[in-house]
Amino acid sequence: MTTPEARPYRAGFACFVGRPNAGKSTLTNAIVGTKIAITSNKPQTTRHIIRAVLHRPDSQLVLVDTPGLHRPRTLLGERLNDLVRETWSEVDVIGLCVPANEPVGRGDRFITGELASLKATVLAVVTKTDLVDKKRLAEQLLAVSEMGEFAAVVPVSAVSGHQVDTLVDVMTGYLPESPQLYPDGMLTDDPEQVLVAELVREAALEGVRDELPHSIAVVVEEMIPEGNLTKIYADVYVERSSQKAIVIGHRGSRLKHVGTTARRQIEELLGTRVYLDLHVRVAKDWQRDPKQLRKLGF
Repeated sequence: MTTPEARPYRAGFACFVGRPNAGKSTLTNAIVGTKIAITSNKPQTTRHIIRAVLHRPDSQLVLVDTPGLHRPRTLLGERLNDLVRETWSEVDVIGLCVPANEPVGRGDRFITGELASLKATVLAVVTKTDLVDKKRLAEQLLAVSEMGEFAAVVPVSAVSGHQVDTLVDVMTGYLPESPQLYPDGMLTDDPEQVLVAELVREAALEGVRDELPHSIAVVVEEMIPEGNLTKIYADVYVERSSQKAIVIGHRGSRLKHVGTTARRQIEELLGTRVYLDLHVRVAKDWQRDPKQLRKLGF
């Protein structure tokens, strides 16, 4: 039997893929144990690739978070899909996420087909197992394993934490032998401004997801640290004046709530007190305009 010291150190990149809303970001957060990728009940929430780093004594798993692959309807949609495929070609392990509570669909099969030609090790991850009974889970595991050639099929629940460690064991087992890629204690290599913008966007989406599914973008204009206080000036962009009114709310009540919610999360992230100054601006039809997309960081 090998002693733990004899095991080679492994380090590499992994990502979760799947249809929008298959539970990829929630799973990333559960694995790293902190809120790095933003989560929302609305599909297509993640727009930036966020790397989260999981440190273990014998391995380092770097998780790359990608947007969900979907049929694009806008220029933004096409760019997001290109981003996904670019990421897939550069990672060592891919976890295809399929929710336990939804039948395997065309989208899942389409993605499985896209993954078949890659050099990465592909695992199937059946997510949201807390939402189904044992019988339904067994049926889903069978249906998923029949979709393609997977190195393993792992059921998990990010919400209850069930099997999350097992999934990490399986994923790190397929990483290449390698020295450490990131310094100890580093959780993400994303600039803080992107994470802050994502937390503001998540707060802005709460409660208006039906009305403004994808019309909100956030740009952090300035972050000024002053001792134990960080001053943050951010703009929330929408596509039309009518949407601006929704985000601001009656006498500014919604925007105030967005600010309070986001500020709490940002203080947790930065470890300082935060002064947050939010302005809502209209960038007409920005999802379809290449110039606006560049300005907003896409």
